[in-house]
Order: sequence, then structure tokens, then C-alpha cells
Amino acid sequence: MSSDPELEKIEKLFKPRTIAVIGASRNIAKVGGTLLKNILANGFEGKVYAVNPEAKEIMGVPSYPSVLDIPDEIDHAVITVPADKVPEVVEETGKKGVKVASIITSGFKETGRADLEEKIVEIAKKHGVRILGPNIFGVVYTPTNLNATFGPEKVLKGKIAFLTQSGALGIALMAWTAMEGIGLSSIVSLGNMADIDPIDLGKFFEKDDNTKVIAMYLEGISSGRGLQFLSEFRKISKSKPVIALKAGRSERGTKAISSHTGSLAGSDSMYDSAFKQAGILRANDVEQLFDWAKMLASVDSFDLKGKGFVIITNGGGMGVMATDAAEANGLPLLEMTDDLKQQFRKSMPWFGSPNNPIDLTGQASANSYEGAIKTALENDVITGAVVMYCEVGFLDPIELARKISYSLKTYNIKKKPVNVVMLGGEKTREAARMLDREGIPSYSIPERAVSSMAAFYRYALFRTGKSSLQ
Repeated sequence: MSSDPELEKIEKLFKPRTIAVIGASRNIAKVGGTLLKNILANGFEGKVYAVNPEAKEIMGVPSYPSVLDIPDEIDHAVITVPADKVPEVVEETGKKGVKVASIITSGFKETGRADLEEKIVEIAKKHGVRILGPNIFGVVYTPTNLNATFGPEKVLKGKIAFLTQSGALGIALMAWTAMEGIGLSSIVSLGNMADIDPIDLGKFFEKDDNTKVIAMYLEGISSGRGLQFLSEFRKISKSKPVIALKAGRSERGTKAISSHTGSLAGSDSMYDSAFKQAGILRANDVEQLFDWAKMLASVDSFDLKGKGFVIITNGGGMGVMATDAAEANGLPLLEMTDDLKQQFRKSMPWFGSPNNPIDLTGQASANSYEGAIKTALENDVITGAVVMYCEVGFLDPIELARKISYSLKTYNIKKKPVNVVMLGGEKTREAARMLDREGIPSYSIPERAVSSMAAFYRYALFRTGKSSLQ
């Protein structure tokens, strides 16, 4: 538990001993019904209470007319009542001694009712209650099996915390990340950020042992918090990777933001500069955001050693594509010495190429890959490796995935960054998912893998204070 009283309240969002759903319903077609169902279905570790004056029990959970009537302390209140009733409910949570409240309800600043939002913030501050929202879909924290959202029921566990200012996008990505084999420690809907914002959450996740990477979808930063955002995230980024997808690059996109959450959008160049100063990696789209996040979550060491990266492939064309991508993304490829070429030649037929990219040829076996990976991992001049497989009829992708996994567990004593490209059909996709489940980041095309390795490289430069490998 944190020694900081405010951080301790934020912690109750994710690790509450008790949680109350205010506005709970038996009807799962209603937000209060889906929220309660999701909390119960995921096996939340704490106690659950419902608040609904018209019921004594909902879904097997005791229900009370008011949060004040619950015969237990409440750490986290989830509020789903209509907007006009929220001030009264926040007042009651304050009197109850609730530490933090998630306000799901919409109809505040984003619809022109800034006065109503200011009122609930004023009431909350009076009682020392921290507010997440309003206008959110909820919060997920997989280590405690907490899914207090009206999104999908199941979320794949992992080490990436995802903060999102878009509710619809966040809900969709709960299902998408599970389908893609991307594990999450948390999902937080930011909404209007009337109180709790990425700065508060970043401080929590920086110290959270269950989180290795913080990923964010942002439309703006809370008014008056720009300099603090820059200062705090520079500290956080020195401890853990932070990746942001900042929407509103275009003039029209910026205008759309103000009507969505009411955020102050700011100029795109301003955000670009701020992110660079803070060590935040800026992704261009959702796919890239999570490509980079799963790469960085797989890494156990950000020490930059060696003189460059290598590309290992069984297809010359893929090797050329990866080489182009490396140059475009600023990823330094190793200039191979004669001695190193001779070491790699042991893993390929006579017509293979030990240059970089290292072409094992279409005749490569699983053992060929093992030998090449072993050489890359054990040689001190090699910083990391992109391992690529182009589907061929005589090398089963599942067998290869097992061999890659074995090789990394056996030979990666120096904790070098490695990712994998699995290009092919359904069985290749299955092999890729198998690697992802084992924490080995896999990608469908060379460009995505190289872009992700380059993101690791840029972050490691920031973290170590180096300007290059040389």
C-alpha cells in the first residue's frame, strides 16, 4: 500500500476490498446490470454490494436503498444513476467515507453542462473523494479479477495498462486485444477527466508490479496540467515505457475532440514536442500502439549493448522488406564481420547468405533457426534480433514456434530483445498466437516487427541517456 494518501485512493480503483454499484439493475440490457454482471462473472476478489432502493437482492448480491445503508466500509463506488442525481449520490459517498468513485454517467461537460460537472467535483473535494470520469465505461484490473465496465466480460491478462479517452474505442479494444493475444493488466476509461487524469494513473502504474508498459489513447490533457504532465511523465518514462496515440492531428480532428469529451486539444506539434521531451513514444494508429506495447512488455532489460541488430529469415524478399523498414525506422543493422559470417554459415546451406539480413533460405529447418538464434543471442556484438518465417510446406510453423520458444528460454541469458514475424496462413497465425501467449511478440509482416524493435531502440536510448549504440 502506498504511503501517499492520494495515491492510496487511486489504488482503491484497482484493488478495492469492497465495491458498490450504485444504480445496479437486474436487467443486463441496462448499464447497471451489465456492470454488476461483469464484476461477478470475473471472480472479483473483494466484496460486492448493490444500491437500488427497489430491490433487496440483485444477482445474488445484497442491495440497499443508499450507499449509506451498507453495513460495511466501501472503497470504490461505481455510479450509474442519471446525471441530475449524481451530485446527491456523490454527497452520500462522501459521507460514507468512500475513497474513490467511478462515474459512468454521461451528460456533463461533453454535452455543455460544465456547471453540473463542476458541482460534483466540488462535492467530492469537500469529502476527499477522488473521481474517475464522468462519461466513462469503467475500469478493469486483471490481477484482482476486477471488470467494473459495461464492456466485454473477459479480458486477457497481461502486463500492459491501457488508458483511453474514448469509451467506444476502449470497449472495442477489450475484445480486439483478446482476439490478438495481447494481455492487459488494466483498462481505464478516462472520460471527461474532471479529477483523475493520466498523471494520477501514471503514478500508480509506475509502481505497479503487474504493469510493464503504459499505453494511452489521448485527445487532450486536462486544462492547466500540461507542465505537470511533462514533468511527471518524464519521471515515469525513466521507469517504464509509455506509448501514446494522440488523436486530433488534423484541423478537423481537433474540432471533433472538443465536441467529444470537451478536452483542450492543443496543437499537434505541441504534443509531438511534449511527448519527445517526456520520453513518450508516439504511435500513429491503434495497431502500432499495441504492436509497440507488446514488444516493450516482452523485454526484461533496456541496457543497450552490442553494435547493431540482425534480421534472420528464410525468405530473401522478406529480408529486403525488413531492411528497408529498418532504414526507414532508424534501426541500426549490424555490419557483419567475417568471423560472425562463418558462425552463421553453420546454420544454412552453402547457397545461404550470412550477410545481414541472414538468409537461411527456404530450405531452413527448425534446427537451422535454433542455430542462428543461438549465435545471435550469444554473440556480444549483436544487440537484438528480428526472426522471420515465411510459410513453406516442409517446415511446420507450430514446430518452429516451439523451437523459437525453446531457443529463447535456453540461450537468451543476456536478455536481448527478440521478436518474430510469422507470415503465412491459418496454421502460421496459430503459431504466432502461441508465441504471443508465451510472451514472445509476433507480427504478421516484417514492417510491423521492425517498427516495434525500433520503438524498443528509441525508448532504450532515452532510458539509458545514450544517443546511439556507438
